[in-house]
Amino acid sequence: MAKLTDSVERLVEEFSRLPGIGRKTAQRLSFYILKLRRDEALKLSQAIMDVKDRVKYCSVCFNITELDPCDICKDHRRDKSIICVVEEPKDVLALEKTNQYKGLYHVLGGVLSPLDGMGPDDLRVKELMTRLKENVKEVIIATNPNVEGEATAVYLARMIKNLGIKVTRIARGIPAGGELEYADIATLANAIEGRVEF
Repeated sequence: MAKLTDSVERLVEEFSRLPGIGRKTAQRLSFYILKLRRDEALKLSQAIMDVKDRVKYCSVCFNITELDPCDICKDHRRDKSIICVVEEPKDVLALEKTNQYKGLYHVLGGVLSPLDGMGPDDLRVKELMTRLKENVKEVIIATNPNVEGEATAVYLARMIKNLGIKVTRIARGIPAGGELEYADIATLANAIEGRVEF
């Protein structure tokens, strides 16, 4: 039976450690790298090193940035009275693509998950509470609609409401273009519960 060389096996193992990458995909990526010209492989490795060397977390909102504070926090056109709380930097990117939200963000760096050892002290909750003293009128909680995201949302809502600040939650329900007959029960329940006046 054919065996991978030690170098290729190490590359497969490293790719396999990435989220969502199984061994077969790791092997495909490794063989793709083998086919690259040396200069192309160096470009890829340099891009990885640039990300590790240049990208950091914004000291205000904890989004990823190369300049601190980030462009969103520096933008004087943003509504500083609204903060949208998200789990990870990728969530900021998703919300920004809509061009609908014009407030600020706060990235928690995860969600409450006792099974994974993630408690309130492991998230950027203290930093959020400090920011809320800066004339914030509304906090939008935009955690994912799963058990951990919901637990985090409830925890934050209780803390923030005690400060007298309006707390809202992003709506959930049937996606645009979706059909009712194919939606699961939880999605339909959320759609009914989160209905708005027409």
